[in-house]
Order: sequence, then C-alpha cells, then structure tokens
Amino acid sequence: MTPPLDSASAPTHRSAPRIITPAALVDLRAGEVDELRYPSTTVLVFAGVPGAGKSTALHRLFGAGPDAEQSVRSESGALVLDSNHTRNRLRHRLGWAPYSLWRPLVHLAHYRAIRDALLADNGPVAIHDCATFRWSRRLIVRWAAQGRRELHMVLIDVPAMQARHGQISRGRRVNSVAFTAHCRRWAEMMRELDTLEPETAPLSATSVVIIDRPTLAAVSRIGFDAA
Repeated sequence: MTPPLDSASAPTHRSAPRIITPAALVDLRAGEVDELRYPSTTVLVFAGVPGAGKSTALHRLFGAGPDAEQSVRSESGALVLDSNHTRNRLRHRLGWAPYSLWRPLVHLAHYRAIRDALLADNGPVAIHDCATFRWSRRLIVRWAAQGRRELHMVLIDVPAMQARHGQISRGRRVNSVAFTAHCRRWAEMMRELDTLEPETAPLSATSVVIIDRPTLAAVSRIGFDAA
C-alpha cells in the first residue's frame, strides 16, 4: 500500500532536552539528562576510581584528547586538567623508568597545575581526580575557596569489575592493592553520601552529582552560564 504523501514530512515529536543545574546532592544513576549546567567560574571535578571513565568523559564533553600533553581549552571556555596529560608530557624525560617510580611527580605536577588554574584562571575549570583521598579533596576545596569559585563534583559510580575492564581497555592497569584501596574508599564515600538529605551540600561542594556510565553517556553537553 502506498503511504500518504505527507507521511514522510510529518513532524517528529521530540521531548525538550532535560537540562539540570545541580544544587546540593543529585543522584542521577539510572536517570535521564541531556545537559548539566554550571556557573561560569565553576571548578568541576570529574571523579571516580581508576577506570571509571573520567578521561573518557573529559574527552567526549570537552574535546580533551587522551594524547594531549598540556591542559586543553574547550570550545565552552573550560580549562581541562587531566593527570594523563601531565603523564604524557613527563614521559619524554622519565619514560625510561617504571611508571611507579615517577608517578608521584605526575601527581605533584597535576596538583600544582590545579592550584595555579584555580587561583589565576577566570573561566570554568574541569578537573580529573579520583576523589578517593581526603587530602586531595581538601586541597581542591581550599584552592577553589581562595579563588572565590564554586566547587561542583560529578562522581562516576561504576562497579569495580567494570572499572577494571576500563583500565584494561586503555592499557593502564592499576595494581590490585592500590585499586582495591581506591574501591574501598569510594564505597565508604558513597555510603556517607547515601545518609545525607538531598538538600545537604556534601564534600564541601556546592553540588555533587552521582552518575552511572549509561546516564553519563547520554549527557551531550556540559554548559556554563555567561559571566
């Protein structure tokens, strides 16, 4: 049967994109969201255990490629600081040695770059951090406050086995002892967050979004309001 002539041009009804401006604690696991929107001077931490998908998210949402050796400025104006970029840069001088020996230098350089950006840069800053160490969270909180910025966090919550597969796929497997410690501290942090009321601002941040991989994969944009 020949379809009606106007069937091909019939309008497709599509729901409006779901845009969320996070405040306090927001659990988006198994949720639906198209865009997360933040103030223009936001410090946005993408956190998760090794292999959770932090670098993948920064690459997809900000164009911060995994092979970069310097911080990346996205089209949205965000400065992206990924520890993998620091590792890539230092590999030229230290790659002859096992990574375990010069990992502390990578961390030192990464946090120095974070401090400098939060105190000097005016636009939004997106940061790669596991957030499983209280000392690192406290440093970022302190520098954000000194720079008079709002701190927001996106916690990528994935099962340990899925994170392990993520490490294997990128060829950067964390040793079992360290990975188990990351997972233990992450589980403790999740339990602490689960006891909080939704209106509570946790981890000394203005907002904390807990998100799983499928929901994060559906996020098409991280937006920042104009100053």
